[in-house]
Amino acid sequence: MEARAIQRTVRQSARKMRLVIDLIRGRAVAEADAILRFSKKRAAKQIHKVLKSAVANAQQAAQRQNTPFDADQLRVKYAVVNEGATLKRFTAAAMGRATPILKRTSHVEIHVATDATPTPAAKAGPAPATATNAQPKAKARATPKKKTQRKTRKKTQKPAKKASK
Repeated sequence: MEARAIQRTVRQSARKMRLVIDLIRGRAVAEADAILRFSKKRAAKQIHKVLKSAVANAQQAAQRQNTPFDADQLRVKYAVVNEGATLKRFTAAAMGRATPILKRTSHVEIHVATDATPTPAAKAGPAPATATNAQPKAKARATPKKKTQRKTRKKTQKPAKKASK
């Protein structure tokens, strides 16, 4: 079972809301609910509303299809905050000028889906060390390191002072 909920034009910048949405992405709905309920961020309240709406949408879809529904098996499959329309306002500035104020908005989208049954290996814990996973792979650099070239200065020979008598 999969369901989604979208809230558009939330009056908070997407950058601030992404800090909170990153906390719940991929987590169980019950855990995400607890994180949002006790978060001090203002964005958590709006995201919590969207999460509750997505769970309610999943419940309605289950009733329509006449299938059993368990909210504890839901996971946050997809959670994203995109930028919305920017409200442009102006305020007075010195010497009769006006400076712009950008009031940013955002769109919150959350998809929840039933959790696939976890495999027994996932419950057992970390896998034993084998030849394939015993040594960590070396990370390749995205860009090669630039070689710094040192310029060597030629030391100028100062002519010896001639003693004039």
